[in-house]
Amino acid sequence: MKRFHVHMHVDDLSKSIAFYSRLFAAEPARVETDYAKWMLEDPRVNFAISTRSDKPGVDHLGFQVDEAGELAELKARAQGADMALLDEGATTCCYARSDKHWITDPQGVAWEHFHTLGNIPVFNEAAAQQPAQAACCPTGAPSAPAPGQAACCGPTANNPNKCC
Repeated sequence: MKRFHVHMHVDDLSKSIAFYSRLFAAEPARVETDYAKWMLEDPRVNFAISTRSDKPGVDHLGFQVDEAGELAELKARAQGADMALLDEGATTCCYARSDKHWITDPQGVAWEHFHTLGNIPVFNEAAAQQPAQAACCPTGAPSAPAPGQAACCGPTANNPNKCC
């Protein structure tokens, strides 16, 4: 079964946790010093917030799946629609180990498709020693994609350890 995913940047984590806990009538399933996540069942949403950017607002949208087959189905849909796709495969981000890929919609909004495999103690193992950055996929205007490339995510020459 698929679960809608939203990741937002917030200025004040404590204030935002209090607000969203009241809004959702539920406490977060996970809280870290820079991150909180609710796994809601009604509606079925993975809603995450973090302080990992200097610009508040929506970071990315996506779908979390329960099984590898569902992830493969989403990947096939993206490829069938001729969408630029960044396949990260097995990776770590947002305090989790996941298989994932990214696509970017025509407006430049990043969409993450992922299957969570387990929790990890750091936001991103590859960047555990680096200062906090934006969440896995940066907000703002994505870079212009090269043909067949995703527009916003992935390691770059300037940032080879970028989370996605």
